[in-house]
Amino acid sequence: MSQCSLSASSSLLINIWLESNNCRKVSSTAASFHVKFSPDNLRINHYYNLRYFSIGYASGLIYIYGDRHQARPLICNPNTGRYAILPYRYTYRKAYSFFGFEPIDKQYKVLSMAYPCGPGHDKVLTFGAGDMTWRRIKCSLRHDAYSEGVCINGVLYYLGDTSDCYNDGHDVTSRYVIVCFDLRSEKFTFIGVERSCGLINYKGKLAVIFWEDYDDFYSEDGDAELRVWVLEDVEKHEWSKYAYTWTDGKFFRRQVSMVGVTTSGDIVFSMCKYTFEEPFYVFYLNPERKTLQRVEIQGFGEVFKETCSVCTFVNHVQNSNVNHLKLLQSEHPPLVEPEYYGQSESDSE
Repeated sequence: MSQCSLSASSSLLINIWLESNNCRKVSSTAASFHVKFSPDNLRINHYYNLRYFSIGYASGLIYIYGDRHQARPLICNPNTGRYAILPYRYTYRKAYSFFGFEPIDKQYKVLSMAYPCGPGHDKVLTFGAGDMTWRRIKCSLRHDAYSEGVCINGVLYYLGDTSDCYNDGHDVTSRYVIVCFDLRSEKFTFIGVERSCGLINYKGKLAVIFWEDYDDFYSEDGDAELRVWVLEDVEKHEWSKYAYTWTDGKFFRRQVSMVGVTTSGDIVFSMCKYTFEEPFYVFYLNPERKTLQRVEIQGFGEVFKETCSVCTFVNHVQNSNVNHLKLLQSEHPPLVEPEYYGQSESDSE
């Protein structure tokens, strides 16, 4: 099992480091450099706001979509360096897209949601299915995407905000909803939640995670309580609830992001930036044992000589049930500069 990080500065690189039970018993571990995408050959524009930069991980592959005007969405294998460039998907104002794997038919799919207050349609693309095109789908609830996505057993989940959207004929009981998109049936369902939260895969189940003192999120003083609610029954909306009081001064919450959960149940936080000649850390929090451990990831300084943003994924494994070599046919496919088009519906209907 390994962890994977993606870093963006003037270029984009992917590092991988091994993760095991022994890894968290030591203070540091080394990362190995795997992939580099050069902006001279492939345009990947990185923004901090997820509306302008989408990134996702599913079953051994990474999906990246950097800019709705100029960049091309792509899927890559971080181990081999092979990647495939997807068809353009121009969207109005903001771009929301999510990546997942459907285990029954063994298909990767990308879900692209249109800006709810503008023109355009929600669409889905099946990766590797011959002539790849964006197909129109229907979502009954208008909403603004409010989180990154997580894929669990063929279902994509992300947080939606309905407060600024008009939903005539739809019974909306809460501002925030968990949007559930079944990758096989391509149908939507929704789960109402009380507040803004992050979504994680917790031992094969959907869980929400949030700080109880959210209004004081940027405070660097005092204790902080982290809440983890695990969805035990989807139909009855029954949750198991955990709380962890944060008393360790190893890092401030605004300096890290929650990136996932290991198979052993540790919630992983990662620093959001690497600064040259300064240590880079990931943190393992176990809400059941109420323990927090810090591990330094070494090797960033060998590649980066300036500050860069970092995205981290957990539980990276190569999917032996899918032929990635067939899906990712070209290591360096030819790039042709597109003509700009100003309509979001220039792709397949």
